[in-house]
Amino acid sequence: MQEEMTAAFHPGNVCVVSSVARVLWLIPVLPMMASGVIALLKQPRRKLAAGLAIGSLSVSLLVALAAFAHVVAGWMNHVAVRETVNFTWMQVGAAHVDLGWVLDPLAAVMMVMVCFVGLLIFIYSVGYMEHDENFTRFFCFLALFGGAMLGVVISNSLLLLFMCWELVGLTSYLLIGFWYQKPSASAAAKKAFLTTRVGDVFFLLGIVWLFAQTGTLLFYNGGSGSMEPLALGGLLATPSALGLTAAGAIGLLIFAGAAGKSGQIPLHVWLPDAMEGPTPVSALIHAATMVAAGVYLIARVYPLMHAGALTGGTTASLTVVTWVGASTAVFAALIAVAQNDIKRILAYSTVSQLGYMMAGLGMGGVAVGMFHLITHAFFKALLFMGAGSVIHGCHEEQDVRRMGGLKSEMPATFLTYTIGMLALCGFPLLFSGFWSKDGILEAAQHWSVAKGPFYMLVLGALLTAFYMTRQVSYVFFGTWRGHGHAHESPAVMTAPLKILAFFAIALGVIGTPAWPWFKAFLGDRAAGFDLAGFSEPGLMPLMLTSTLVVFLGLGLGWWLYGNKSPDADVPDTLERAMPPVWALLRDRMYVDELYGVTVIAFYTWWARVADWLDRRVWGGVVAGVALLFRGWAQLNRLLDVHWVDGGFDKSCEELSAGGGLVARVQSGRVQSYLRLLALGVVTLIVILIWSSRG
Repeated sequence: MQEEMTAAFHPGNVCVVSSVARVLWLIPVLPMMASGVIALLKQPRRKLAAGLAIGSLSVSLLVALAAFAHVVAGWMNHVAVRETVNFTWMQVGAAHVDLGWVLDPLAAVMMVMVCFVGLLIFIYSVGYMEHDENFTRFFCFLALFGGAMLGVVISNSLLLLFMCWELVGLTSYLLIGFWYQKPSASAAAKKAFLTTRVGDVFFLLGIVWLFAQTGTLLFYNGGSGSMEPLALGGLLATPSALGLTAAGAIGLLIFAGAAGKSGQIPLHVWLPDAMEGPTPVSALIHAATMVAAGVYLIARVYPLMHAGALTGGTTASLTVVTWVGASTAVFAALIAVAQNDIKRILAYSTVSQLGYMMAGLGMGGVAVGMFHLITHAFFKALLFMGAGSVIHGCHEEQDVRRMGGLKSEMPATFLTYTIGMLALCGFPLLFSGFWSKDGILEAAQHWSVAKGPFYMLVLGALLTAFYMTRQVSYVFFGTWRGHGHAHESPAVMTAPLKILAFFAIALGVIGTPAWPWFKAFLGDRAAGFDLAGFSEPGLMPLMLTSTLVVFLGLGLGWWLYGNKSPDADVPDTLERAMPPVWALLRDRMYVDELYGVTVIAFYTWWARVADWLDRRVWGGVVAGVALLFRGWAQLNRLLDVHWVDGGFDKSCEELSAGGGLVARVQSGRVQSYLRLLALGVVTLIVILIWSSRG
């Protein structure tokens, strides 16, 4: 970016909060309220349920567009807009916990994307789920999911973000396992819930540590927020373990939570199985919402991750983010090569592209990673919804080997799917994926730490073009290999595909070197159209390299699979050439099996140990204590009944008998007293006489 374009911005007045920022809470609350109302409806109220979900998200989109326009207006006037509304949630003595929401360029872009793509998925779902008996329940969960994700986006508090974050996890469990009668769907839902909880435990530890160090979980609060210089300076001055500062250690803990949600290795195993839910769920989770939450989290806490950056512009936490992201990109792309389920191929593609986003954040900053997130949301939602259209038209068939020749039977789906596929591959110049992916490759090329991530990401781009060409060749070219007759999907499903296809192309305009609008907007810098941007050092060779890599992947894919119609039972071309390698990739490099014989086996063993301890040791201790107290109770009863009560009762009897005798003597009659007196006198005389004789 030219120097004259970077110095014109000044911060806005943080004391003034616009009216649109004050009502920002409506964006997540409206879908949540719609979800609550739908939950009270009976199953036959299908139109009302869909209308409430779509209507609420439509209003949220309008508010989000108004907020976006407000931020853009400030940007055009060279004012950096960041408006917050904070309030005290709870207070105990002098300590208090604050929550709030924020409106800034990052939140504004993300809100519009989530609302817009989510709305298209909601509309698409009306056609896709038309014959499902639980249609109403589906839209209840869908609306709640959308509201929770929007809550993550607008949060100005890490605690509020975490609340919505966990609500996203809950609703993803409900949606992935929506067809709970399928054992595979139930298992996938539990797998997603438990795997992401692993990352969330570390995330929660990071939240607690951050609050302990800074006394606040607000991101921005007039200079006293946890992402502002005063708090970050204190975190940098506090040492931690392994040579890290508190900022670095907390950043890594938060990244663990992001890795769980965004499917980074080794916590990626849940994401491919999430395709067991209905296809609209796959589009929503894999494109615009849940998996994007982790990337967005790192972008939101980027000041913490970047705090104390060295000359090369990196930190320990960003270095970890980069290497994990690059490794995930290659790892998932390799596995996608050998998958046959149309949705599973796209699922591993999502894992790979999330790796690109994380690597972009680690090496290039917020704008680089977020631009790929935004473009990916559109073309990956397009691909998943296109896959759903194919599945719908092929009578629920998902194996690409049992498809073929659909370009003539499903022309609208074919055209839009091809656009999404080329955008994902990064086809040069015409598609948004090319510009967002090249932005990441450019950052990797100039990363001062190592060149390894650059070569890994280039390999990932080659593999992406290859496996997507393989998939499209199997599905749309050759001859029909399935059962029955394929048919095009209804307009309610194809219309959203056409809209997404348009944006899969058009969004590239805002990220070209000639007009880097997106980067300037997120970075609070001015941007103008200037073809001189293409003359940046190393840019043209990089674009040429990227183009050659994409064409190489497309060419290899077409050479091996293009316009061929192999029988579904015939081994794949690569399978015949490299059986061991193919088996390794087909079986997902045995990561699930590795977890099965290590982590799961350990916890299974530990569960048995805990059960034995509970039954034999702790249960025995409890039984022994109970027996001891029962014995003591019996002894106490014996002492009480036979000694204490018996002695007391005997004394009472003796006293009663003595009292009876005395009572008979004390009759109150004078004659009786005189007789006793006479008897006593006679007795006394006898004793005296007896004594005198002795």
